[in-house]
Amino acid sequence: MKSGGRVFCCLPTRREMTAVSVGMNYQGTGRRSQALGTSWLPRSRHRQPEMGHLRGAGRATSPRSLQHLFLFLLFIGPFNCFASYSRATELFYSLNEGLPAGVLIGSLAQDLRLHGVAAEGPPTRRGEPVLSFSLASQGLGGQYVSLDNRSGELHTSALQIDREALCLETGVGSAASLLAPSSEPCLLLLDVLVLPQEHFRLVKVKIAIRDVNDNAPHFPVPNMRLWVTENAPVDTRLAIEHPALDPDLGTNAVQTYRLQDDYGVFTLDVEENESGERTPYLIVMGALDREAREEYVTLIIAEDGGTPPLLGSATLTIGISDINDNCPQFSDSQLNVTVYGNSSAGTHVATIHAVDMDLGSNAQISYSYSQKVPQPSRDLFHLDESTGAIKLSSKINSDAPRLHRLTILANGPGCIPAVITVLVSIIKVMLRPPEVVPRFIANEVEGVVYLKELEPVNTPIAFFTIKDPDEKYKVNCFLDGNGPFKLSPYKPYNNEYLLETTRPLDYEVQQLYEISVVAWNSEGFHVNKIIKVQVLDDNDNSPVFPQQLIELSIEENNAPNAFLTKLHATDADSGERGKVSYFLGPDAPSYFSLDKTTGVLTVSTQLDREEKEKYRYTVKAIDSGLPPRESIATVTITVLDKNDNSPRFINKDFSFFVPENFPGFGEIGVISVTDADTGQNGWVALSVVNGSDIFVIDTGKGVLRAKVSLDREQQSSYVLWVEAVDGGDPALSSTAKITILLLDINDNPPLVLFPQSNMSYLLVLPSTLPGSPITEVYAVDKDTGMNAVIAYSIIGRRGPRPESFRIDPKTGNITLEESLMQNDYGLYRLLVKVSDHGYPEPLHSTVMVNLFVNDTVSNESYIESLLRKEPDINIEEKEPQISIEPTHKKMESPSCVPTLVALSIISLGSITLVTGMGIYICLRKGKKHHRADENLEVQIPLNGRIDLHMLEKKPMEISNI
Repeated sequence: MKSGGRVFCCLPTRREMTAVSVGMNYQGTGRRSQALGTSWLPRSRHRQPEMGHLRGAGRATSPRSLQHLFLFLLFIGPFNCFASYSRATELFYSLNEGLPAGVLIGSLAQDLRLHGVAAEGPPTRRGEPVLSFSLASQGLGGQYVSLDNRSGELHTSALQIDREALCLETGVGSAASLLAPSSEPCLLLLDVLVLPQEHFRLVKVKIAIRDVNDNAPHFPVPNMRLWVTENAPVDTRLAIEHPALDPDLGTNAVQTYRLQDDYGVFTLDVEENESGERTPYLIVMGALDREAREEYVTLIIAEDGGTPPLLGSATLTIGISDINDNCPQFSDSQLNVTVYGNSSAGTHVATIHAVDMDLGSNAQISYSYSQKVPQPSRDLFHLDESTGAIKLSSKINSDAPRLHRLTILANGPGCIPAVITVLVSIIKVMLRPPEVVPRFIANEVEGVVYLKELEPVNTPIAFFTIKDPDEKYKVNCFLDGNGPFKLSPYKPYNNEYLLETTRPLDYEVQQLYEISVVAWNSEGFHVNKIIKVQVLDDNDNSPVFPQQLIELSIEENNAPNAFLTKLHATDADSGERGKVSYFLGPDAPSYFSLDKTTGVLTVSTQLDREEKEKYRYTVKAIDSGLPPRESIATVTITVLDKNDNSPRFINKDFSFFVPENFPGFGEIGVISVTDADTGQNGWVALSVVNGSDIFVIDTGKGVLRAKVSLDREQQSSYVLWVEAVDGGDPALSSTAKITILLLDINDNPPLVLFPQSNMSYLLVLPSTLPGSPITEVYAVDKDTGMNAVIAYSIIGRRGPRPESFRIDPKTGNITLEESLMQNDYGLYRLLVKVSDHGYPEPLHSTVMVNLFVNDTVSNESYIESLLRKEPDINIEEKEPQISIEPTHKKMESPSCVPTLVALSIISLGSITLVTGMGIYICLRKGKKHHRADENLEVQIPLNGRIDLHMLEKKPMEISNI
C-alpha cells in the first residue's frame, strides 16, 4: 500500500543474509572466469528456493487465519519493508585499466545464481516476475560502467578507466560509489538494486582496477645537481633527492636506475625501504680531483618493470667540491731588484705572486716576512699582505745597507708556506736626477692624453719643462717610443720642449701609443716621463661589403619568406659609428625583404623562373655615425628552373592531310610542342602511345612519319595519341590527338563487274526495235570523288554493221540504234572502255561485249569457236565484219533472170525500208546526242591488250516483245 509518498512492503519476508564472492580475471576476451570463493546461505525450516530465489512454503491456512494474518501485516508492514533492505549481497570483480567500451565485466544474474527467476521477457507460466537491475545512483561508478537493466550484465563504458587518475581521488559518491585510497587496492564500488520487491536485493559490487604499464617513469625536476667532495673515498654513497615517479604499481613501477655515462668513476645503486619505495644512490667508484675536472654531466635513466619497459630520464650534474689539497707555490725561488738611493717614499720596488690551485677560501694567500728578515729591512720595505706588493716606506738613508735580503712567505690555510727571496740592491745616488714638468695642451686625464683621429699634422699635445734641481748640469731631452710624434725645443725659451704630432692619427691602425720623454744630465742621471696617447675614433670609414657583386641563386616555387643570404658589411669604426644597418635600394622589387639589423635577405613570395629568371638590384650598408656613411653593393639573383611546367602542344588536336601512297618515312607533318622549363627540364621526347607501329616521330624535330606507304582504300584515316614527356625528375607529360586523313589519288582503275567475261555473249533478235536496251556494262571504282566518276565509251567495233549499237557514257547501257536487216545477222564485238575522271591521269579498263544477232542459237559450239579464234581487236584497225555461215544449203537456180528480178524487187524494198529506218534512227540519235552533250566524256588511251576470259557460255536473249 502507498502512504505519504512512501512504499511499504505488503508481504512478510524473512531476513536473510547471503554473501557471494565472485572473482573475475579479465584477459581481454570479455569472458568471465570460474568463480572464486564460496557462497554462504543460512539454513532454515523452509525448503530450498526454486529457480534461484526464496519463496515461503508451509501448511495450508484457513480463511479465518488469513484474515488475522492480513491485519497483522497491515500493522507490521512498514517495519518489514525496512527489513527487506538488509538482504545485501557482495560481488567482487577485477579488470585491467584502459579497456575499450563494451568489455564484459560480469553477469549479476549468473553470479547471484538467479537462474530460476526470469531475467528477461514476460512473466513465466508460474507467474514469476521479470527481474530488473539498476544502479542505486549515477555517481562516479556509473561513468565507467554500463548496466543492462534486463540481463544484469556489467560492461565497460565509453569512458576508459585510468587507475592512476581514479585512485588519486578518494571520496564517497552519493550512496552509489566510492574510491578507495591509493595506498589500498583501487576499487570501484557500485550499489545495484535488484527488483521487483519480492526479489529485492541490494548488491554491493566491488571492481578492483588492475594496473597496466601505461605510465613511463618521470623525474620531478628535469635537472638535478649533486655535490661530491674531491676527497670522497671509493664506495661513498650519496642519495639522489628526487627519485623518479611512476603512477603504476608493482613491477610496472620504477625498478632500476642507470647512468648514461658513468665516466668510469660512478655507478648507481637502488635501496628499497619497508614501504616499498626505491631510492637511487650515487656510488663513487674512483678517485676524484677537482683541479682535473670540476663537474660531470650525464643522464640518469629510470626504467620500470613493464613489458616492454618504459624509460624516463633527467640531467644529473655531479659537481666536485673543493678541499684544501693544494698549497701556494712561487714560480721562482729568488727575485733580484734595484732601487735608487734617492727614491722617494712609496716607490714601487717589486710585486711577488704565488698561485694556489684550490678555490675560494682554500685558495686565499697571505704574504709575510720570514723571521729571518731583520727589522730595519722590515721598516724600510713595506709588504702588502694581500697583493704581495713591496714599496719603500720612507726615504733611504745614506747609511742604510746597500743590499737587503727579504725572505717572504706565502701562507695558505693548513699549508706549509712557500718561500721566495727578494734581493734588493740600493744604488747610491749623490746627485739628484733632472726634473720633467709637463703642461698638457690636449685633453688629459690621469696621464692619458686623448686625441681625435684625423687631427691635422703638428697638433700640439703638451709642453715639457726640463730643469736640473742642482742647477749646475746641462740637461738634454729626447723622445723615446714609436709613433707619429716629435719633441722639439720651443724657442725662444730655454729648456722648453713641445710635443706634437707628425701625421694624422688613425684609430683603425692603432688606438694607443705609449711614449717617454727622457731627460738626462751630463753626469749620466736620467729620468723618464711616460705619456700615453689614446686615439679617439671618428666616423671616417664607410661600411665595406666583402664583394661589390653578390651573386645568389634560388629554385623557383620557393616557400614564402625563403632565406636568400645574410649580408655582412664591416665598418672599421668603433662603437655606434661601426654599427651597420642594411637597406634595399630603390630598384629592389617589393617582395624582397632585408632585415635592417641582421642583414638577412628573404623573398616573401614564390618566384617563377618562367616569369622572370634574373633579378638585379642594389643594397645599402649605412653606419650610425654623424653624418652617416654608406656603401652600395649589387645583388643578382638567378632563379633556377624546377620542373613545374608540363610540355605544351601548340594545338590540342592536330590534323594532317596526306595523299595516299605517300612514300614511307616521308614527312607527314610537324608536331610542335614547347616546355617553358629550361635545360633538362625543358627537353621533350615525343612518342605514339596508342600502340601504333606504323608511325614514328623524330624526337628532336617533332616530324611525324609513316614507316610504310599508306593506302586510302585500306584505311582512310588514322587517329593517334602522341605523348610529350620532359626530362625532369619526376617527369611531366601531356598528350595531343593527331588525326591523319588520307587524300585519294587515282590509283585504282575501274573494275568491270558485268559482263563478267570477254568470252560471254548475248543473243539479240533481229526483230529488236531501234532504241531498245540490249545490255549494260557495270563497273565500280575504289577511289573517291572525281577519281571514282566513271565514263563508258566504245573504242573498238567488229561485226556486220557494228555502228548499230551505242553505249550510254554515264550509265553504260548499250542500246540498238538502227533496225537489223537480214544481212546484219552475225557476231558483233564491241570493245568498251571504262574510264574514270582521275587527276592527273585518268585510269581505265576495257571489256569485250559480244552480241550475236540471230533468231536462235542453234550451234553454240560454233559461236564459241568463233570467240576463241577471233583475234584481239586493234583499235587502230577497222574491225572486219564477221558473217555467219547459213545452216541450210543454197538452192541452185535453174535460171539467172528470175533471180535478178527478185533481187531487184528485194533491193528496192530494202532501200525504202532502210531509208525509213534511217530517218527514225536519226531522230532518236538527235535526242540521245543532246542528252550525251550534257555529260563529260574523257578519252583515255587503252592500257594494253585485253585479257579475255570465258566465265559464261549461255547466251542471253533480248527481244522487244
